[in-house]
Amino acid sequence: MTTMLDGITGGIVDTPRGGFHVIRAHANPSGPYDPADIPVVFIHGNVSSSLFYQPTMLGLGRDSLATDLRGFGDSETLPVDATRGVRDFSDDVAAVLDSLGIARAHLVGWSMGGGVVQQLLLDRPDLVATLTLISPVSPHGFGGTRLDGSPLSVDAAGTGGGGANPEFVASLAAQDTSADTPTTARSVFRTTYVAPGYSSDLEDLWVESMLSTALGDDNYPGTTAASASWPGFAAGTRGVLNTMAPTYFNTAGIVESAHKPPVLWVHGELDAIVGDETFFDLNTLGKHGIIPGWPGDEVAPPQPMVAQTRAVLDAYRANGGDCTELALPGVGHSAHLERPEQFREALLAHIDGGEQGQS
Repeated sequence: MTTMLDGITGGIVDTPRGGFHVIRAHANPSGPYDPADIPVVFIHGNVSSSLFYQPTMLGLGRDSLATDLRGFGDSETLPVDATRGVRDFSDDVAAVLDSLGIARAHLVGWSMGGGVVQQLLLDRPDLVATLTLISPVSPHGFGGTRLDGSPLSVDAAGTGGGGANPEFVASLAAQDTSADTPTTARSVFRTTYVAPGYSSDLEDLWVESMLSTALGDDNYPGTTAASASWPGFAAGTRGVLNTMAPTYFNTAGIVESAHKPPVLWVHGELDAIVGDETFFDLNTLGKHGIIPGWPGDEVAPPQPMVAQTRAVLDAYRANGGDCTELALPGVGHSAHLERPEQFREALLAHIDGGEQGQS
């Protein structure tokens, strides 16, 4: 059972695609959703769950919910078909909203969840009132591409399940809650999810959320495939990390979407996970000599993730969409945790503006 804060309720929502755990904050948590209201729906990132959103939801003053993706939190552990990109996740979210009778929502996606909500805009634009992206995965996927999204190799070598740190996976399997080594969930949270200096009385909750991740070839991290290109592997076809490989994932099509809801992009300038030369990118590790045999910048440059997102959202704006970028100094990968009041203020202004523009 997950730990829920006072004011949060939760339960399983049964859908044709499976059972998904949903938490909710509302003045009447057990009551039905008012069809006239547009709730805020939060989608978490990789190695996390809806628990990360509880303080944000409680401080929002609006009807809101967050769902655990398949294989995370208390949702059903179902296999992830990575050849569909993140569509297993986005289709699940759509099924939850349909089952709850929610016709439109203000969607908020963090990290991998940012890719999920962009995919929903492509596949189910009817559901999207506004879009908020917190340190999202690049629209061109995670790793293996140039600024324009073109692949560095035919199979996007160095991306997908093979890039996971086996010691981190082992610590998740052991349910290690300590900070005894750099690869435990607590240590990884402190060093990569947030910027240096962040602390919280809720850190045990964040670690609990990370440890809820289902492990294996069908979930996290997923399978891998051999590659003739450095570093010798490419994305497999199953599991979480492979969903974001550029061989399967690309949401840059939002630029051409007929429906262009307002977009708020929030990211920290000290983000250690999504950046223009992040050490979560195998090419960055090669460039800095951590992985031997790197073939050089001409062949395997680090992915400019933030620059790619900015380029796609600039094009979105040029094609008639509205987009606001909020870059936060001193903030890492988790703006909603690290600058909660500033994030909520920006989110509410974004939502209010979107509702006024569509009224």
